[in-house]
Amino acid sequence: MKRENDILKWFDGEISTEEIRALYPNEDFSALEKASFYTKQIEVPQIDAEKALADFKTRSFKKEAPKVIPLNFKSFLKIAAVLVVLLTSSYFLFFNTTKSFTTELAQTETLYLPDNSEVILNAQSKLTFNKKEWKKSRTLDLDGEAFFKVTKGEQFTVHTDAGTIQVLGTQFNVKERDNYFEVKCYEGSVSVTQNNNKVILTPGKTFRIVNGELVAMKDFNAENPSWLSKESSFENVPLWQVIDELEIQYDITISAENVDTSKLFTGSFTHLDKNIALQSVTIPLKLSYKINGKKVDFYNYESN
Repeated sequence: MKRENDILKWFDGEISTEEIRALYPNEDFSALEKASFYTKQIEVPQIDAEKALADFKTRSFKKEAPKVIPLNFKSFLKIAAVLVVLLTSSYFLFFNTTKSFTTELAQTETLYLPDNSEVILNAQSKLTFNKKEWKKSRTLDLDGEAFFKVTKGEQFTVHTDAGTIQVLGTQFNVKERDNYFEVKCYEGSVSVTQNNNKVILTPGKTFRIVNGELVAMKDFNAENPSWLSKESSFENVPLWQVIDELEIQYDITISAENVDTSKLFTGSFTHLDKNIALQSVTIPLKLSYKINGKKVDFYNYESN
């Protein structure tokens, strides 16, 4: 009883903290000190010293049994799956800095690179580059066709499966399709490397490879590629390449089994009207066509 009475006296201020600690050096008074401190901060309700003592006794001797949570295998798998998703998302968010842009059939897209260079992607094309490394190396990969307006700066490199183009600041068009590679320079100068071929293009010059063969080209005086104005233009281009472009721009499939697709075509077709486009290609070559949904058949006049 003496211990309890001494504690009550300490609560009432009759015994100092030093005195109570000296009387009971092995006791832990931290809980009672906190209770005493907070009771002095408020006037109501007044703390019941007897109840505080009872709580102290209960806290001193009562121990809660540790909770044992059984491991549920299904829950474990769910947690593991969430962790995998979080780790994967973190990788793509913080470590994977590759930017990719893709256009579908009959679609074009204008985009701006980190140095404000402008790129216009033609239909069914893909452009990728590393955003993090861009300041160190202005390098990108192209599959398809694109027109570039490059701001002046460090060397700017475009990689394709057919060849590599390098510039400092200029405007040029790159077209890389199956068995067809073409680079046209509209401003500044462009260095083109393709296998053992390397050439410097100046405005109005074209570098073209068809089926692995270098094709001599006349100079041109256009300011921009025609496809930017919704029109595809060709000069001595094999018909099969023109057919590929028709399919890309109109999301159609063209059959030309009985037609000589190696014929060279010079002309253009619009991207705004399928019938007019087909007529623009077939009439100069003395061909005709039939439309059946998304399928188009090319044939010679005499086969009609």
